[in-house]
Amino acid sequence: MDSKFEDGYKKYESKASEYMNDKEKANGLLKQAIHKANDKKSKLSEVWDKLQLLFEVFRAWIKGEYKEIPTRSIIMIIAGILYFVSPVDLVPDFIAGLGLVDDAAVIGFVLKSISKDLEKFKSWKEQEEST
Repeated sequence: MDSKFEDGYKKYESKASEYMNDKEKANGLLKQAIHKANDKKSKLSEVWDKLQLLFEVFRAWIKGEYKEIPTRSIIMIIAGILYFVSPVDLVPDFIAGLGLVDDAAVIGFVLKSISKDLEKFKSWKEQEEST
């Protein structure tokens, strides 16, 4: 990831612990992220499925249904979602054509960083659905 994006991401990483310790606040963040994603769905088509998976693992963690994800990965998810919902990030969302580029870069960074944990979650989810 470009160092500009990494620096921007790190600012949100430090805020993530507030959400780790407050499930109600975390749920509010998730709702904000889902709302923004739905509003921008056509612009997020390339990462849509992976973004939905990120939301699913975060939702399952908030509800206490999925506890196997490492704390570090949850912090990365929360930081990525905070960056995504923030209107004041490296490239403001209102700039036509560019506003979601940095958001997508940060989400991509998070997805790549926790890919093994996401695979484990997908396996867990499939097992849960089959029982």
